[in-house]
Amino acid sequence: MQVIPVLDLLDGHAVRAVRGERSRYRPIQSSLCATSEPLEVARALLAATGACTLYVADLGAILGRGAHIDTLASLREALGDGVAIWLDAGFRDFASMRVLFERIVNMTPCAPAATLVPVFGTETLLDAGAIGEASVAGYEPILSLDFRGGRALGALNGDSAWWPSRVLVMTLDHVGAKAGPDLDTFDAVRALAGDRSLIGAGGVRDRDDLTQVGLRGAHGWLVASAIHDRTV
Repeated sequence: MQVIPVLDLLDGHAVRAVRGERSRYRPIQSSLCATSEPLEVARALLAATGACTLYVADLGAILGRGAHIDTLASLREALGDGVAIWLDAGFRDFASMRVLFERIVNMTPCAPAATLVPVFGTETLLDAGAIGEASVAGYEPILSLDFRGGRALGALNGDSAWWPSRVLVMTLDHVGAKAGPDLDTFDAVRALAGDRSLIGAGGVRDRDDLTQVGLRGAHGWLVASAIHDRTV
């Protein structure tokens, strides 16, 4: 099972996420590095885990305060070929995703760069057709099913026929809470997912938690706090 490190961006800093309560997020204090500068934190996360995938949540974009365009372009260029950046920037539809991706790519036209992969979160997604449009355009999108307090977030619901081949199960109130992963929600989604690859997010505290989610069939898990605290 793959451990996927997470970089949360807000107000120009890498921040520590706590239960999805974004007003409480503060610049990261990490045992991995002595700064909250996003590129340095990203490099430290990848080095600590040996991962070739980095999940980036642009909270500025998600909150409607503007995407971290320069930072995202710098990450794509500096991390280089062989790394995939899974980017959630609060996309509402395919058009908004394509505009942001084109802006980032146009800022890094020459050097071999990290692959950008769009993550469409149900917290913000308004058009389920965005998944199909992104697939046709060659982006290999990921769907994030967002939950808080046991409830699905967003306006989209119904059957799972429109889900892509990779699906995230994101339990926001378990993120950074040191309460363990939300296995009940993960199991409920797994029952609907068929042969899709499921990746969980939120709650992993240590290697025992990783073992548990692996036994539940997770192909990967997004982790941040436990990496910074060196418990994973």
